[in-house]
Amino acid sequence: HPSFNIYMLAEQSLNLMVTLVVIAALFLLRKRASAFFLVKGDMNAPAEPVKLLGIKEGDRWNKIGRNFAFFISLGTLAFLILAGRPPLDILARVLPFVPAVLVAAVINAFTEEVAYKASFLSVLEDVVGRNHALWLMAAYFGIAHFYGIPYGIIGVILAGFLGWFLGKSMLETRGLGWAWFIHFLQDVWIFLFLAIGSIIPGGG
Repeated sequence: HPSFNIYMLAEQSLNLMVTLVVIAALFLLRKRASAFFLVKGDMNAPAEPVKLLGIKEGDRWNKIGRNFAFFISLGTLAFLILAGRPPLDILARVLPFVPAVLVAAVINAFTEEVAYKASFLSVLEDVVGRNHALWLMAAYFGIAHFYGIPYGIIGVILAGFLGWFLGKSMLETRGLGWAWFIHFLQDVWIFLFLAIGSIIPGGG
């Protein structure tokens, strides 16, 4: 439905305004944008190894970010297709929604990375240490997505893992670059399928 574009962009505009308030508060607390990750960061920074994820000693975020962006996006798309099973005729009719979907994905990825991750990590890192800050943020991010897509416990676990991984990228690159980009790709698929869900089969 055409009003879906308006609703989606209005919601993201509200989220952006809230995030700007968070940024203002972080400037007061941390003084510099780089102190709360509001910079691109070193996209090719070295990564700390994680055997379970195949991240080895000497691996760098240029490779890790690219690979995980692809596989996480593929997993998100596969889940949405299996869960929604959209008919092909609706896929063609969703094209007018694409510009709004892209804008909403850009804004949502930015607002969530700042409000849910950068804000927490920048304040907690010096207080409880990097690892504890990362796990606390991931838990919060996961719980906050209980009613997200996918919803329920599965949604909490998947969002918690994504929160942990993107937070790890933020801490190791000291910026939002990879975290925002990977989050943006997931949001494109999610918002696109929300747009598909707003189209009534056989109607407008």
